[in-house]
Amino acid sequence: MTELLETQSNEVETVLLVGVLLHGEEEWRVKDTMDELAQLSESAGAEVKGRFLVRQQKIKAGHYIGTGKAEEIANWIKENRVSMVVFDDDLTPAQGRNLQQVFETRVLDRTQLILDIFAQRAQTKEGCLQVELAQHQYLLPRLRNMWTHLERQKGGIGLRGPGETQLEMDRRRLQELIRTLKRDLELVRTRRNEQRRGRRRHGWALVSIVGYTNAGKSTLLNRLSGADIYAENQLFATLDPTTRQVELPNHEPMLMTDTVGFIQKLPHHLVDSFKATLEEVVEADLLVHVIDAANPQVETQIEAVHKVLDEIGALEKPMLYVFNKIDDERGRNAAKRLARQFPKSTAVSAQTGEGITELFDELADCLKGRKVTLRLSVPLSEGKLIATLQKNASILEQEYEGANADLLVRVSPQLAAQCKPFVADSSTEIL
Repeated sequence: MTELLETQSNEVETVLLVGVLLHGEEEWRVKDTMDELAQLSESAGAEVKGRFLVRQQKIKAGHYIGTGKAEEIANWIKENRVSMVVFDDDLTPAQGRNLQQVFETRVLDRTQLILDIFAQRAQTKEGCLQVELAQHQYLLPRLRNMWTHLERQKGGIGLRGPGETQLEMDRRRLQELIRTLKRDLELVRTRRNEQRRGRRRHGWALVSIVGYTNAGKSTLLNRLSGADIYAENQLFATLDPTTRQVELPNHEPMLMTDTVGFIQKLPHHLVDSFKATLEEVVEADLLVHVIDAANPQVETQIEAVHKVLDEIGALEKPMLYVFNKIDDERGRNAAKRLARQFPKSTAVSAQTGEGITELFDELADCLKGRKVTLRLSVPLSEGKLIATLQKNASILEQEYEGANADLLVRVSPQLAAQCKPFVADSSTEIL
């Protein structure tokens, strides 16, 4: 049985979405991922003209949905003139080619659509490298089926057909490109590690904002830091990570990084390609999980984010849940309900600023264990250390007597180790 879910007219680039509901799957979950596929299509610059939900027992090897269903959809395409068909799951190259022949129009799968959006949104060199690596890794296992239209011969040296020769040449070229991109990204990761070490030497807390795409991460960072990061109501509005300095109410500085958003069915090789960016999450002192409380599928989105965090080894890190978009009653009620499930949380509207003061207080509370309070008596001859304290510590009291500077300071554990010879009071209070 094939169910036509919706139809609407469009004049420009139009797409038809196709999803498959297998026996035993939950229908609401499949329809939810198709809703997300529609948003992805719109983010790519297309408009959805219709959707088909195909119900079947198992995936068909040749056409994914079987020839009968494919012909049925082909007839609908001819009547409605769409320029592209997008499937909610990954297709093999053979399936994509077979469907394209039946539909007589372009056929993409979910991963290809995501990669297209990533290619549009990547601005920095690092982002472009990561997107290119993901594209090549997606293409590599599909090369064999791309050359089946050429002659293949079996035999020894000199007896192979042009298809086999071209396939091997393309595979070697692609593998070399992948190795080059990985080397370039390794340099990016090395630079990022050096930057993080420098930030830790200064005692800055490293905070990463994570969450489902379009949950309001960039808008929240703009609100907290006063920055002007691009933020739109679309999936993957921002792709490249952005770091800004934010000052807490206790005058402690922290660095917040807005990372790429997560979605359902995020392909594994995309996570692997974006390791350089996602290391910001792994190395963070605190994760701020921004959640769209007004979304009807909020629990599913939280689950999808947790799945990716678990995959990169960051699920057990300290986490503050921020329920965003409490501008209406639905978001407000959902935030109250979810707060019972996630006690370490707060509710905000990044758009209006409601709840931001409480969020600052929660951030300060989450990070307070990173600092120690020391009473120091530092000789004025230690000018370099005094300058470091003035730049990177919170000086609560200071008094200069004779050849010494008597200071009450709040410092990071790393800076506290440098100050150890000058501690005037053996008692150290952990704040």
